[in-house]
Amino acid sequence: MKVLLVKPNNLSDHIQPSLGLAYLAERIRDRHDVLILDCIKEDIGPAKFVQTVLKDWRPDVVGIQCYTFDLGNVRKLLKATKEWNPDIITVVGGAHISSDPIRAFDNLEENLDFAFSGEAETGFPKFIDMLNDPTTEPDYFSIPGLVWKNDQELVANPVYLEEDLDSLGDPAWDLIRPDLYPESQHGAFFDKFPIAPIITTRGCPYSCTFCSAPILSGKKLRHHSKEYVLRNISNLYHNYGIREFHIVDDNFTQDIDYAKTIVRGIISLNLDISLAMPNGIRMDYLDDELLELLKEAGLYLVSIAVESGNDEILKKMKKGTKVHKIHRDVKLIKKHGFDIAAFFILGFPEETLETIQDTIDLSMELPLLRANYFTFLPLPGTESYHLLEENGEIDNVDWDNYYIMSAAYTPPGIKREELLEIKKKAFLKFYLRPRILIRNLLSIKNYSHFKFLVKRFYNWVIVKDHHSTDFVVHHEPAPEATFSAPALK
Repeated sequence: MKVLLVKPNNLSDHIQPSLGLAYLAERIRDRHDVLILDCIKEDIGPAKFVQTVLKDWRPDVVGIQCYTFDLGNVRKLLKATKEWNPDIITVVGGAHISSDPIRAFDNLEENLDFAFSGEAETGFPKFIDMLNDPTTEPDYFSIPGLVWKNDQELVANPVYLEEDLDSLGDPAWDLIRPDLYPESQHGAFFDKFPIAPIITTRGCPYSCTFCSAPILSGKKLRHHSKEYVLRNISNLYHNYGIREFHIVDDNFTQDIDYAKTIVRGIISLNLDISLAMPNGIRMDYLDDELLELLKEAGLYLVSIAVESGNDEILKKMKKGTKVHKIHRDVKLIKKHGFDIAAFFILGFPEETLETIQDTIDLSMELPLLRANYFTFLPLPGTESYHLLEENGEIDNVDWDNYYIMSAAYTPPGIKREELLEIKKKAFLKFYLRPRILIRNLLSIKNYSHFKFLVKRFYNWVIVKDHHSTDFVVHHEPAPEATFSAPALK
């Protein structure tokens, strides 16, 4: 069969290759023709999708990756596909489907034939092979993770998480070509270029109330072998010219002995490379030895997920840390000479202007080179989402506005415009400090990189409305609630 795997266009300024689609492609390419299309990189909308892709390649199956903010564009791609050829089988998978399979499928049902929840490397190949076999009656119940219509009833089959990650094969690097991607990667800054993402582990044992990672990949940490990781790094370096590797695990340092084994292996390759971990690492799983090894291997910046500067909010988030421990862990990282970037969430449920101020104050106190302030997103399937749903705080859902640079949710008592203004002033206050500004300006590599940073600054800090529609969750503030200038003192 001819299978087209699609990363849909959206407003994100992260332009990076899809490892998820590359793994799926690898699982079926020996028996079927596969094409991977990155609509963000190629700037392809629904009309161009039909004119330049469907008509030229004429696929039998179109599989689309879907994050929550992709829903509007996914609907358009599904509609365009079915209008051009209703016989094309449409499939959607990814984080949004995995978070709440039945409701997510129901939301897309008009032009959607099938969906997959969870990791699909086992179920998707069986599904494609089944479609390709006209001699037997399809047994959809036997496909792990498949979401489908059994007459009028929607069925979500149990997901399957492969224990032996190496058995899934290497990503189809030749179909995603990370060496051809621009400077607009996951992290805004980089040391070397070109860049490729790699993954060494799957799973997250933590229960952060705002995070969907355990929903997508389970709570058990599963590992690739050292040989697998080093083979892929060597292949990317020698055959694709990759000079920086982004380890995109949710918890690379969770198993500290494994992390040390991988880093020692990277050092043994003796390659001229740099490393980054743009998803961040847990600070409570670091020690002097690991930090020394990471420095030797080429890690130039440590990204950490601080989230809040208020102990009560950290407790509600179930982060498993406190502010005094954050100070201690950052001190350990700085001792080894690393620059640090940190992530912060503004507007978590039950937050006030005072707790938000605590977070901003902490970001100014810590010895950071970069700070990223994100407004809280109630991601489907998470504990935070369910609590807001039970409390009646989520209604009139507009998934298209589920962007970290927008205010898709605001706590009671805080206006959307107020939260966006706080975020804007926090960014400006942090980055306009002379030492921080100069150091970041000196990190710009070229004019193309500069243009990307200007675009990201505009999208994250300046723009308030990314769509003309109303936002997802809206609270009218209490009459006495006003913007407090001292909150950004």
